[in-house]
Amino acid sequence: MKFEVIDAIISPHRQLETLSQLEVSRILKTSKGELSHIFRNCSLAVLNCGSALDDGNELLDRYPDFSIKVLQKQRGIKLSLKNAPAIAFVDGKLIAGINEHLFAVLRDVIYVDSKIVNSSRFNLNKSDDVSNAVFHILRNAQLFIPGLEPNLVVCWGGHSISPKEYNYTKEVGYQMGLRNLDICTGCGPGAMKGPMKGATIGHAKQRSGVGRYLGLTEPGIIAAESPNPIVNKLVIMPDIEKRLEAFVRTGHGIVVFPGGAGTAEEILYLLGILLHPDNSAMPFPLIFTGPKSAEDYFKQINRFILDTLGPEAQQRYKIIIDDPARVAIEMKADIKKVRKFRKEKSDAYYYNWSLTIDEQFQKPFDPTHDNMRNLDLTRDQKSHHLAANLRRAFSGVVSGNVKEDGIKSIKKHGLFELKGDVEIMRPMDALLSAFVKQQRMKLPGTEYKPCYRIIK
Repeated sequence: MKFEVIDAIISPHRQLETLSQLEVSRILKTSKGELSHIFRNCSLAVLNCGSALDDGNELLDRYPDFSIKVLQKQRGIKLSLKNAPAIAFVDGKLIAGINEHLFAVLRDVIYVDSKIVNSSRFNLNKSDDVSNAVFHILRNAQLFIPGLEPNLVVCWGGHSISPKEYNYTKEVGYQMGLRNLDICTGCGPGAMKGPMKGATIGHAKQRSGVGRYLGLTEPGIIAAESPNPIVNKLVIMPDIEKRLEAFVRTGHGIVVFPGGAGTAEEILYLLGILLHPDNSAMPFPLIFTGPKSAEDYFKQINRFILDTLGPEAQQRYKIIIDDPARVAIEMKADIKKVRKFRKEKSDAYYYNWSLTIDEQFQKPFDPTHDNMRNLDLTRDQKSHHLAANLRRAFSGVVSGNVKEDGIKSIKKHGLFELKGDVEIMRPMDALLSAFVKQQRMKLPGTEYKPCYRIIK
C-alpha cells in the first residue's frame, strides 16, 4: 500500500528560534553524525501523529524514502522534509503542534547528546548526577514554572485500551481539569491522550486558560506511541529510566488507568521507589482507576503486587472503580499534603529533589536475551530491589512488543526467557497471560505474537 507524502521546508516555532552560530554549527554536525538515525526515526514518528499504528518497524517500512535535514540560515536553522507523511499537513502546511513537536525532537536529541551524554559535567554512573541531568533536560525544555502551586497529575495507562476505558480516562481528565489540575502523560494514544482531552474541556469551562499538557517519551518508544496533538510541551528523554525519573520528579500525584506491560513497568518502578526506607514518610498520591469493566484488571494487578512485593506495597496506593469525580477530589486533597510536605522540607514545588531513587532504578537496562535470562527474580532480596528487577522484566517485554531493536532481536534470537522462583514467576505468567487475553499488548485488531517465555 502506498502512503501519500509531501516535501516541505519549515521554520521553528516556539523552539530553537534564537541560536548562536556555534549552536547552529553544533546542531548541523550532530544531526549528520551517529544520531542521524535516531533523529530521523523520532521525527517520522512525530509526523505520523494520528495514525493507528504501534509498530516502529512498520512505520519505517511505510515511509522508506523519508528524510529530514537541518538547513543553516543566517538567522538560525530550518528543516527540510522529503517524502514526509501527508497526514501531518493541512492544505500543504505543517500543523502547528506537529511543528513544535518536530523541533522539540531536534532540541532534545542534540541537547542531550552534547550537554548531557557526552559532557564532562555529568557522571551518569552516579545517582546524584543522573537526577541533575534529568533536571537540566527538563529545564531546557522550559517545563518548570517557579512559584506555581503543585497541580501536576501524571497519568499512566495503556495505548491499547477499549473505547469504554478510553472514554473513562477522558471523564477523569475532565474532572481534574475542573479542579485546575494539569496533566502529564507518556504523550501517546489511549490512556495517554484521553485525560488530556478531557482536561481541555474542564480548563475551558473554568476559564483557567490553556492548561499544561506535558508529554514525556524516549527514542525507543516514540515510534510506537507517536505524540498526541494535545501535548503542548514535549520532551524526549535519553532512555526509559530517565523518562520514568522525570515523571516522578515533576509530578505531584499519579493516576494509573488500565494498560499492559508498559503500565505494569511504570507501577513497579514507582512502588519500588516508594518502598525505599528513605521515602516511607513522603506523601505521594497514587490512584488506580478505571470503569466497572476494568475492575477485574485491577484485581489482577493488586493480587500480583501482593504476591510479589507484599502488603506493604499495597498501602502506597488506592483503587477507585467507576468514579471519576472521586478520583479528582481525592487527588486534589492529597496534593495539598504534598505541598505541605515540600514546604516543610524547603523542597521545590516543580522538582521533587527529596525523593530518594536508588541507582538500580536509574541505570539503563538493555533487554538483551542474556540480560533478560539473568534477571534476579527471587525472594532472596529486599522488596524494592525485587521491584527493580520485576520492572526490568516488564521493560524487556515492552521492548520485544513494540521497540525497533527489541523486535529485531526477537526475530534473530527467538523469545526472551524469564526465570526465577515459582512464587514470583507464576503470578507474572498469570498477569502477562491476562494482558494477552484482554488484548492489552497491541492495538485492537492487531495479532499479538508473544516475545517472551516464562520458565518456572
